[in-house]
Amino acid sequence: MLRVGLTGGIGAGKSEVSRLLVECGAVLIDSDKIAREVVEPGTPGLAAIVEAFGEEVLRADGSLDRPKLGSIVFADAGRLAVLNSIVHPLVRDRSAELEAAAPDDAVVIHDVPLLAENSLGPLYDAVVVVDASPATQLDRLVRLRGMTEEDARARMAAQATREKRLEIADIVIDNDVPLAELRQRVQTVWRELAERASGAAQH
Repeated sequence: MLRVGLTGGIGAGKSEVSRLLVECGAVLIDSDKIAREVVEPGTPGLAAIVEAFGEEVLRADGSLDRPKLGSIVFADAGRLAVLNSIVHPLVRDRSAELEAAAPDDAVVIHDVPLLAENSLGPLYDAVVVVDASPATQLDRLVRLRGMTEEDARARMAAQATREKRLEIADIVIDNDVPLAELRQRVQTVWRELAERASGAAQH
């Protein structure tokens, strides 16, 4: 098994790359998606959040009111740390379960948005960084996601620098290109990862 950490700045096209890798045959473990699953209604995760933050973080239907919780934790590092101490272990355990279920020769892609920020590179056999110029990122966030330019710039500035991400990369996928060309680049990377995975499975 080859454990690959996949990351990239907001608007760099990481989701597109992960989708193309799955098309090639990768097993995808998406930490953002798992982070949502572990706090769905009826989960111990949601119960722990309500205990820590009160009923006010619930919607009328009993689901988590993310914007409300966000407004509480992002203004207060202490409260954010409390939230992370609840959610991160649950995400880690669920990720480990999904990884354990993958075949021995699998390429397991861990889609981790804050890989560079949290210095998680050493946890993986390889780190793949999806890279795009800041101008491309800004254009995609404004044009495709409907953000204001100010909001987009603030979101980009809150992340690790492009240099920091590139520093931890074993493989860089340059995504300042049309989709057809990106697909070819991803397929080339996939062949390299698959070779490494089958080598790892034989040892």
